[in-house]
Amino acid sequence: MSDQLPVQVSIAEIKNETPSVKTFFFDREFPFEPGQFVMVWVPGVDEVPMALSSANGITVQKVGDATGAMFNLVAGKSLGIRGPFGNGFTKGEKMLAIAGGVGAAPLLPLACSDCVMTMLLGARTEKELLFIDQLDESTDVLIATDDGTLGQHGFVTDLMNDLNLATYDRIAVCGPEPMMRAVLAKIEGLGFAARTEFSLHRYMKCGVGICGSCCIDPDGLRVCRDGPIFSGDQLKKSEFGHYLRDASGRKKNI
Repeated sequence: MSDQLPVQVSIAEIKNETPSVKTFFFDREFPFEPGQFVMVWVPGVDEVPMALSSANGITVQKVGDATGAMFNLVAGKSLGIRGPFGNGFTKGEKMLAIAGGVGAAPLLPLACSDCVMTMLLGARTEKELLFIDQLDESTDVLIATDDGTLGQHGFVTDLMNDLNLATYDRIAVCGPEPMMRAVLAKIEGLGFAARTEFSLHRYMKCGVGICGSCCIDPDGLRVCRDGPIFSGDQLKKSEFGHYLRDASGRKKNI
């Protein structure tokens, strides 16, 4: 398909995952690598980037105008899809995946590909944990919740303390950026930054590397074309975990 022309898809099913998260399944599949994203056009509202949680689905948290409008849709309604775009996670033979909140979405297809030995899954509370049953079928899942309602009481990064990280040949991470920055701080001290990859989310207009709205400081890497998956080595001296830019290009502290 053309990068610039959205394909119309019909919503085949909507699954309520948590009180704040839904998965929208389409009536067609898109060949993709775990970690890639699509540009989702909500007619009359906006077009936004979203990671694929399956070949025919996106898992969405209600955070803005476009996602708010999506939460009002029902099966049979249409969306426009461009992509998939960007790169995917580098697969290994013995992988560790670390997910916070809706960051579990792009990591789900990776875990289901039978290369993830261990999955660290975190959320604010038990009701916000995603995909537990699906992940249990594919990997060893360790859970942390901020309020202690399930698993270890604390942050998902705390679960790293009980692991021998040298066991894993690749580490894949997605979640809130402060959480991912905390992961980077831990693995950088151990010399594992090069084998660890992070999924970034930035404001995008085009999704194909033309507009520059998703470039990250200081090297100007484009999240849509050079990412959205970046190694720890690429990010350790960047804006990652410190700030991002809004639609006007102004810096916003994270």
